[in-house]
Amino acid sequence: GTVGKPGPAVSQHLAKLRMARLVRTRRDGNQVFYRLENDHVARLVLDAVHNAEHASDAVPSHHRGAVAELRTGQV
Repeated sequence: GTVGKPGPAVSQHLAKLRMARLVRTRRDGNQVFYRLENDHVARLVLDAVHNAEHASDAVPSHHRGAVAELRTGQV
């Protein structure tokens, strides 16, 4: 998939993540696939996304089910 950012910028960011051992790569021909290094890194990313969602005024996506349950009295 694409991220909607210039290729060189994305490439530099991915290289830094790889050097920090946060992601690992797999080559397939001309393509390079990236994945998170392990479950600990995945948890860090998930926590960072959840914290970023709390910075906005909207209900964070990871709370929407709980908010809906509270509104309908299904808790």
